[in-house]
Amino acid sequence: MKIRFVFAFLFFAHLNSLQAQEFIAPLNFNPWVKTKTATLFAKKSTALTLPFFDDFTGYDPIPDNAKWMDRSTYVNNTMGWNPISRGVVTFDALNAQGAPYDSINPFHLLYADSLTSQPIDLSINSPGDSIYLSFFFQPQGNGFAPDKPDSLMLYFKNSADKWIKVWATTDTTLRPFKQAMIPVTDNSFFHAGFQFRFVNKASINLNDDIWNVDYVRMYTGRNVNDTAINDITTTIQPTNLLNDLTSMPYRHFVANTIKELATQHSFWGMNWYNTQQSVVYGYQAREAISNTTLFSGTLNNGVLGTYASNQYTFPTYSPNFTAGNPYQLVVFENKYFLGNPAASDPKINDTIIFRQIFDNYLAYDDGTAEKSYFLKQFATLPAKTAIEFHLNQPDTLRGIAIYFGRQVPMAFSKFFDVTVYGDIAVNGGSNKILYTNPTSYLPGYVDTINHFWNYRFDTPVALPAGTFYIGTTQPAQSGSDSLYFGLDVNRVGGNHLYVDYQGFWQPSVVQGALMIRPLLGQPIIGTDVQKIASAKQIDWSVFPNPTNQKIQFSLPLNQHYLMQILDLQGKILITQEVQNEKWIDISTLAPGVYFARLLDNMLISEPKKIVKY
Repeated sequence: MKIRFVFAFLFFAHLNSLQAQEFIAPLNFNPWVKTKTATLFAKKSTALTLPFFDDFTGYDPIPDNAKWMDRSTYVNNTMGWNPISRGVVTFDALNAQGAPYDSINPFHLLYADSLTSQPIDLSINSPGDSIYLSFFFQPQGNGFAPDKPDSLMLYFKNSADKWIKVWATTDTTLRPFKQAMIPVTDNSFFHAGFQFRFVNKASINLNDDIWNVDYVRMYTGRNVNDTAINDITTTIQPTNLLNDLTSMPYRHFVANTIKELATQHSFWGMNWYNTQQSVVYGYQAREAISNTTLFSGTLNNGVLGTYASNQYTFPTYSPNFTAGNPYQLVVFENKYFLGNPAASDPKINDTIIFRQIFDNYLAYDDGTAEKSYFLKQFATLPAKTAIEFHLNQPDTLRGIAIYFGRQVPMAFSKFFDVTVYGDIAVNGGSNKILYTNPTSYLPGYVDTINHFWNYRFDTPVALPAGTFYIGTTQPAQSGSDSLYFGLDVNRVGGNHLYVDYQGFWQPSVVQGALMIRPLLGQPIIGTDVQKIASAKQIDWSVFPNPTNQKIQFSLPLNQHYLMQILDLQGKILITQEVQNEKWIDISTLAPGVYFARLLDNMLISEPKKIVKY
């Protein structure tokens, strides 16, 4: 994927027809697959035998280790566009820790994710058994499309323990899932330790090279025309139980159930038979923490047409559940089912579960990001976001949770502030600031608290019932443009987002929900992140500026620091311990604009711009 910088403007200019300063970018971070264990599962002591089948219908983001060895891919039900059945496995440019394989060079084209089957004993088979491996694949999905140098490949392991490439594709545009049929004919593949492996070639670049794979089957007695699926299955995510928000505290829900509860809820099913099928469908509901029945369920009979999908809709049940205390975590779990009990097709994909979470936050997102969002700010103006929320009763705002999109290279100097508004100057309103943090923050990417970073306010904010706004501010002249936030493209939340990058507020034109959540109620624990030290905490200066040889600086008396020089992308170019020394040589740097900052234990100073001529 060797798109050069000369094409970057053209790429961004066409990103979903957004306004000039709002952009959508690759996710570049996936905390759902982050793990502290090895990147390979243990090899099973006993080899598998045919048939082999997986349609990735599990709820674990890691592939099933009974069938697969690698854990760098991502099992999910949000990245695929019209999947064959519930769940796909996604290949991208992110490793098993959910971070880019190359965090320095975004144009490095490399072998990225792999998905390797457990050993399969084919020594009991022969070419005469007519074995085919089939699977469905899709470029892009709900992410960004791969470019032509990127590819999805399939390898077979032969009896000499060598991997042989047997299939590859370089498709680049979004389209429906397509099935590949790969025969197993070479005698060298018929041994006791046969394996197959999917691999994608990718680079972060300006996209994340998404490939989705679904419905992997390896059977005997097949032929190239044996493409029929013959399965009745659930598919995409069911609808939310709330009208607008995806999550809220239960005390706010019961304070105005009529307003907050959707009148109906739905799930989707698909008939992959070449004939219409009689089906049974329905759902059950319970409160998952206490295992309290909310709806015992009924069976409905119907007919699903040939190769037809259908949306099954039900009136919303009355949630007669009383929480033990106002701050209790409550989870409504709906289990939907669709199938033909008499048929012999796979049954695991006949059910799909939706969990409606009532916790200590307000959210428009579903907890999974498919892309990133950022504002390209003007140098002389701050860049601000503000998301509108509504409280059904008075509450205490304790902090904010943010899901960040990772940048390549990492942007270490991208600090920001958090602001709470009672109103903003839009639609006849006026700016009313209720709170802003006294010291700036840095973004965090580690999988810690629900995959978000929690920022605890120094002073809780008492809010009345009604509307408030919460968002971020990236200061002018700070180098903090292009701070990436997670974007849930499967949710409609953009109509609640307002942006200010020209000195006035305006509605966002982005489709999807920005993943920023206000935290309410009882005291919270903040994620351990570095705070930016304010100017009062570290009183320092740099001079002369501009310069072409050395920068000198003043420091607090007898203090020991690290001084760092960074480029505009946040890459650290020079690191030097400073205490008695009062200068740093920058003569080797190319002419341009840079940033200098001080580090003291867990504090980082606000960066100061320097110009090398």
